[in-house]
Amino acid sequence: MRGWLDVHAHYTTEHYGQACEASGHGQPDGMPGLPQWSSDAALELMAQTGTAAAVLSISSPGVHFGDASPAADAAARDLAAHVNDSGAAMVARRPDRFGLSAVLPLPDVDGALAELTRAYDELGADAVALLTNYHGRYLSDPVFAPVLAELDARGSVVTLHPTSPPGWEGTALGRPRPMIEFPFDTTRCVVDLALSGTLAAYPGIRWIIPHAGAVLPALAHRVTVLSLLTGEPTDFPAVLSGLYYDLAGTPLPVAVDGLLAVATPDRLLYGSDFPFTPAPAVGHLAGELRRSPALRDACFDLDSGSPAAELFPRLVKSPRDS
Repeated sequence: MRGWLDVHAHYTTEHYGQACEASGHGQPDGMPGLPQWSSDAALELMAQTGTAAAVLSISSPGVHFGDASPAADAAARDLAAHVNDSGAAMVARRPDRFGLSAVLPLPDVDGALAELTRAYDELGADAVALLTNYHGRYLSDPVFAPVLAELDARGSVVTLHPTSPPGWEGTALGRPRPMIEFPFDTTRCVVDLALSGTLAAYPGIRWIIPHAGAVLPALAHRVTVLSLLTGEPTDFPAVLSGLYYDLAGTPLPVAVDGLLAVATPDRLLYGSDFPFTPAPAVGHLAGELRRSPALRDACFDLDSGSPAAELFPRLVKSPRDS
């Protein structure tokens, strides 16, 4: 075994934390604060869990904190460049152990296209990280079509991540949005991508859906039935079978069984959600995943031919010396 690939791993920088604090996101999505992160801590945890490499990304709330003004767009472009440069520097130091899923300064489409090109062509990004919505606009919004078209043309891997939905003030009931709102926003986003025809319009994009598919397995057949009434007939379980899923969060003891009802084991990937999930919890979950009978046919290893290797071939080619 060469070890697992972690496709749902986060990082932070001091400057990013300061930018969040200054913009009112010091307690992002209602959480106590941004967790501390270092490459040494990540590598130590990876050694403990048998993880060969991790694809790093910035989590919610992303990098665009303002309105649609030129000043807010400029600040988002600068912050996106900072975090992507920082992530690329970590990859350059340890190309065998880290990959980068680059952030984009959406909803600024022009800035996002420029940063997408730079991330791939100059920084060598392995994937692109998209949030489920940007200031209340979901990814099927026609304004985002140029970005999706470019991702499609490049055959990009997209690591999807939830964020606070519009109107969360009335739905979260005073609780942190990752508790309930995040899974439902992932579900809302993917259902919309499917029923709007967006997934079919950009077949070159390879989507990784987080948190064991959120609430999608439970609603798959309901969406199919009701799509007939909305004039958007969709075999939604068939759509779900063509996506990839990470197992970050709480996939056991229940969620994995539901996910395997709509997705085959070769569509499952490991995810730690470190450092937002603390190291002890990550270690516990990794052990449970290894022992789970439901996952005996899943392969999280970074071996040639595995789902992880097919999505992130560069990391297969990087020899691991420690």
